[in-house]
Amino acid sequence: MRSVTRRAPVAFRDVPGVQPGKATPAPPRPSRTEPTAVAELARLVDATVAAEPTVPGAGVTGVTLRAQHVQPGDLFAALPGTRAHGADFAEPALAAGAAAVLTDPAGAVRPALRDARVPLLVHPDPRAVLGTLSARVYGDPSQKLAVLGVTGTSGKTTTTYLLDGALRAGGHPTGVVGTVETRVAGQRLESAFTTPEAPDLQALLAVMVERGVTHVAMEVSSHALALGRVAGTHFAVGAFTNLSQDHLDFHADLEDYFAAKARLFDGRAEREIVCVDTEWGRRLVRPHTITVSTVDDVPGATWWATELVAEPTGAQSFTALGPDGVRVRVRVRLPGTFNVANGLLALACAHAVGVDPHAAAAGLSEVDVPGRMERVDRGQDFTAVVDYSHKPAAVGAVLDAVRAQLKQAGSAGRVIMVLGCGGDRDAAKRPVMGRVAAAGADLLVVTDDNPRGEDPAAIRAAMLAGAAELPAEARGAVREVADRREAIVTAVRRARPGDVVVVAGKGHETGQEVAGVVHPFSDREVLAAAIDARLSGRDA
Repeated sequence: MRSVTRRAPVAFRDVPGVQPGKATPAPPRPSRTEPTAVAELARLVDATVAAEPTVPGAGVTGVTLRAQHVQPGDLFAALPGTRAHGADFAEPALAAGAAAVLTDPAGAVRPALRDARVPLLVHPDPRAVLGTLSARVYGDPSQKLAVLGVTGTSGKTTTTYLLDGALRAGGHPTGVVGTVETRVAGQRLESAFTTPEAPDLQALLAVMVERGVTHVAMEVSSHALALGRVAGTHFAVGAFTNLSQDHLDFHADLEDYFAAKARLFDGRAEREIVCVDTEWGRRLVRPHTITVSTVDDVPGATWWATELVAEPTGAQSFTALGPDGVRVRVRVRLPGTFNVANGLLALACAHAVGVDPHAAAAGLSEVDVPGRMERVDRGQDFTAVVDYSHKPAAVGAVLDAVRAQLKQAGSAGRVIMVLGCGGDRDAAKRPVMGRVAAAGADLLVVTDDNPRGEDPAAIRAAMLAGAAELPAEARGAVREVADRREAIVTAVRRARPGDVVVVAGKGHETGQEVAGVVHPFSDREVLAAAIDARLSGRDA
């Protein structure tokens, strides 16, 4: 079969985030793919071909589950959903040139597909096999790359950024897939999901192969593992950071959440590297597991951090002890013992794929992570940081890190936190978030995050109720300011010399979703503007 040349629908440049009224940009695809016969795809996943084509085709050259992104020659995945069935959107997909359709028995009898003039691949669980089919269509790209997947509740983004720095320092052309961005050999795309849908991920990996990438640092979310987005992906390394309460709107409970994360360690990764500072990590350990630890009460860890020194700037250095007598001094630009664990995990991952640990450590020292304990310095006499922490354990860890930084500097400064909770997400964590933040901050300003379709006042009320559960002597002052911009301004106005202002929850995000509309909003920009106004006297 001859290869098909297709124009990549997305140029490699900054792609703006989704704005009201604008369609989601089509994800990148490789410029050339070899057509795959429908019969071969059916055999691969034991699907039934329910309809034979009346117009012979040249084979499948792409895959998508979005009708608006279909290109001629694509396999359109018409999947069952909670609100609608993908088969109901098959008509525009077929009109755009879909060469075949993957669906379930219920989709195959929908009017839009019943009389389709293309082959129907019918499978009882099409989502489960979509990754495998996509990988085959795009030439099994993960077999040609060293894909290093990082899962866990907190630290995925930081660890993948640190890992990318270590890999680049080792001389490898890299790709990054994660919450903040997708990067291909240094060229950047915005990320719509922490882990893309299976067809988009396989196409992206094929693009990376095409552009000379050899190593990929990738965040792997619990949703991605539960929904099969990484099916068909071969991992050189699977790594685990930690686990705490999050996403219980999607998972039944913490055990179900953990079980989803544990799928990365079901044999799909050549090497498994686990932080064993908590019991969740220790449950993943098997005889071949590479373990990392930052605590003294975990004997026999493969990698261990010692001789920790925290700098007044928030940076930290430590000595990493590894296998075969490895001893290397490591510096990361981020505060908090959790970031020591992230740095050690990144070092262990890089070493597992052959990067010299001294080169890897040099790479770690150069990394800044957008929206993760990111300082906003405008020359003010207090510290201001933006962080993505949006779950109870992460908020507590950030507050602990800030307290430790103040102690290290010998400062009597206070901690002021601005925090909200997202709407249409795990509601059970809202009072816990309020309680943790009120216990750790001298002043907590409760505000809106991304209310989405919920009543913002109700979300804030849940957080305030959690804070109120603490006795007065066990909590700081708590103030409610609904408007997030005004909440940040309030925190800046209240700051005294030596204080630390933490604006938490949104981190790198550049929009705020209210009632289904995404409004431009950047915590970093608003915080910087508030500080500038104070310094210039305009805030008076």
